[in-house]
Amino acid sequence: MFLLLTQDYSKESRKLLARRVAINSFILLIVSMVVGTHILSFFGISLPVVQVGGGLIVVSTGWAMLTRSNQVDRGQSHQTVTQEDILRNAFYPLTLPLTVGPGSISIAITLGANEPRHLGANIVALISAAIGAALIAVTIYICYGYSARLAAAVGPSGMNVILRLSSFLLVCIGVQILWNGLSALVKTLNA
Repeated sequence: MFLLLTQDYSKESRKLLARRVAINSFILLIVSMVVGTHILSFFGISLPVVQVGGGLIVVSTGWAMLTRSNQVDRGQSHQTVTQEDILRNAFYPLTLPLTVGPGSISIAITLGANEPRHLGANIVALISAAIGAALIAVTIYICYGYSARLAAAVGPSGMNVILRLSSFLLVCIGVQILWNGLSALVKTLNA
């Protein structure tokens, strides 16, 4: 997905964007865990509603990528992208919902809601969450930052197949997230 959305970027721009997405993902996961339940309760939003909204966004993004026309000269020309452009576009859709989506946010919020409330265990839980989120961020940077090597190894036809299959899977994941949220909401109607 990262390659499809950054196919006209230079190698340096991709690495800068990968670093920004990794940092954004780390922050988003930690914030979701620490204050996610408070934010949702302030706005009166339940986790199933987050799943429905997130699922719709993931389906929409996947569908747009799946139906996107093929560019013959992919990777040959690079847009001139300023650092400001990269930072402006790094959060949506790359960080949210494609990298850290409604599933990850729901898990982080659930973990945050179930963490112990006394000081000693709370600090251990926060440190553990920070370590876990940091490992995820490093993995994101490595995968996104070096994605061009994968593209070079499989060639343009192979990348087209991978990107189309990934886009289809993204649509399926979005439908599943949407379905999970809708199922939970329907169950509340029966109660």
